[in-house]
Amino acid sequence: MIAAIEPKIGNEIISYREALYRTMHNALAEHPHTMIFGQGVDDHKGTFGTTLGLAEKFGADRVFDTPLAEEAITGIALGAALNGIYPINTHIRSDFALLAMNQIINLAAKYKYMFGGRFEVPLLIRMVVGRSWGQGAQHSQSLQSLFAHIPGLTVIMPASSQSIMETYPYVIGKYNAPVLSLEHRLMYDLQFKVTPIAATEQSPLTAKLLRTGKDVTIVATSIMVLEALRAAEHLARVSHIHCEVIDLNCVSHIDTTMIISSVKKTGKLLVADTSWQAYGVCAEICRIICEQAPAALKAPVVTMGMQPAPCPTAKALEDLYYPNLQTLSDAIAKLATGKPEHGIPLPDEQSMADVYKKFKGPF
Repeated sequence: MIAAIEPKIGNEIISYREALYRTMHNALAEHPHTMIFGQGVDDHKGTFGTTLGLAEKFGADRVFDTPLAEEAITGIALGAALNGIYPINTHIRSDFALLAMNQIINLAAKYKYMFGGRFEVPLLIRMVVGRSWGQGAQHSQSLQSLFAHIPGLTVIMPASSQSIMETYPYVIGKYNAPVLSLEHRLMYDLQFKVTPIAATEQSPLTAKLLRTGKDVTIVATSIMVLEALRAAEHLARVSHIHCEVIDLNCVSHIDTTMIISSVKKTGKLLVADTSWQAYGVCAEICRIICEQAPAALKAPVVTMGMQPAPCPTAKALEDLYYPNLQTLSDAIAKLATGKPEHGIPLPDEQSMADVYKKFKGPF
């Protein structure tokens, strides 16, 4: 029997990729009924290194490649989940899951409801989102809002190694429902401090308060959480603006109490998402505040995301398509001061892809 990878005592520096690898390894080691499958999970890259060598260690019957047949493969995952197997299905782009929408939305999300709770569909679908340069319109979409719109689906966007190592074991070992996780491809090489994870019955599928502040509440998803923290640090250093940063983490089950409490304290809200603002996470956070705490706002909500168009392929255009540290810091400063010409020094940066990962070309 292959042992799980035990965490070290005390703080440990673990990359996003390593956290994913450990959770995949431990899922197979601790749960004999678990299997992992998807395009490239057993090849020399192993889904960006997160499943590398697992087929050799646990066997090709538990970790295996799949053909380009997303709907059929998701149907197999659904059938496996209904028969006592825990399937982890990977997509190297979230865009590819669009080919399996019938299985995900019409079946997996609704089985428990349609059959009076007699059937449950515990499974994990991992999707990769995010930019590089050259990905273009069909390989860059961040589709969390589309899936979070559907009752019966749980959608998470881990923004750190800590989040992965808390949420993945929980959903695999204890959560009897379909979970979709969107992992940002710019984050795989990033290193994070991971504190010991205490055994608890409390669900980690909740928002995380990462930084306290009095001037502006920032609610962010995925890599925009890191951008929000960098912007908050910069503004605190060069001005008197102190931001409160909330990692939304689980976008389908929003921690309204935490967000409303923060907005009541600061009176100002900025939402930063990895997708488009219209009909998305940004719009949903605005809806919550408008319905439950409209009097808390001292200024209109500000939202940030991708430009309202398909993603361009050329790097120069892609850099304009996404928000960056400079545009985010500027938006926060304008909101905090109430002045379009705030005079606060802004960081000099153009592209997230040049900060988090050095891409030499497409893919």
